[in-house]
Amino acid sequence: MLDGAEEMNLGYYPGCALHGSSNDYEQSLRACLGALDVQLQEINDWICCGATAAHALNHKLSLALPARNLALAERDGLKQLFAPCPLCSMQLLKVQKAVADGNGLRTELSQIVEAEVRGDGQILNLIQVFQTIGLDKLKAAVKEPLKSISAACYYGCLLTRPPEVVHFDDFEQPKSMEAVLAALGAKTVEWNYKTECCGAGMTMSSEDTVLDLAHKILSNAAAHGANCVVVACPMCHVNLDMKQAAVEQRYHEKLGMVIYYLSDLVGLAMGLSAEQLGVNRHFVTKA
Repeated sequence: MLDGAEEMNLGYYPGCALHGSSNDYEQSLRACLGALDVQLQEINDWICCGATAAHALNHKLSLALPARNLALAERDGLKQLFAPCPLCSMQLLKVQKAVADGNGLRTELSQIVEAEVRGDGQILNLIQVFQTIGLDKLKAAVKEPLKSISAACYYGCLLTRPPEVVHFDDFEQPKSMEAVLAALGAKTVEWNYKTECCGAGMTMSSEDTVLDLAHKILSNAAAHGANCVVVACPMCHVNLDMKQAAVEQRYHEKLGMVIYYLSDLVGLAMGLSAEQLGVNRHFVTKA
């Protein structure tokens, strides 16, 4: 525990990715937040939020799936719920907004999921968790300032959108991730693609489009002086890290761009090892 620190308890909704293809993200989160005295209370019996497919099948289903997770968190008395995947957090926030807008939807969803859905808790993404901890506390916890880091902060398309649902930062020119990295002693670059889509949702259906989008993001970050890209989304990380070799082969261009989760850099600055954080498990581990 950090000197003089008080333990923080957060409800935790990992979502499917962090228990599957992106379990390195969960490893990073638990190591980093544990070192900051944050205890994660995972929702018992959570289910998929349906972000990738439910809306195409049935509108009520797309609301009922995240509504059930909200109801479980509310049942457990969790006032703050951390959802590290932007797709998941957007789904949770969307159902909160739908319930707040009325039209009898609160009652209907409660009947569907067989539990009361109030929608009155606070949903936090990873950056908001660090803001809640406090940037001063982050700065005080730094043991190894990240002076060699020149980062392109990549928010992707859902961390700040849709703005009328997520109400987080400026949806076109966000700066909150840059503020976290500044507290760690890292430099950040201004670049053109920080909120553009990486195409992760089309990985199986349109690989050419995905590789083109990933190339634009990675090459633009490099052109503006970045030696790494920092993300807070498991889908963005998988796409930019795992697909990078295919991008290099397609465009005959060596990129070698390391893709960090934001929690990776916070952890490294606090003196945690790459092995503790899971950084050594990434496809691109150094330029």
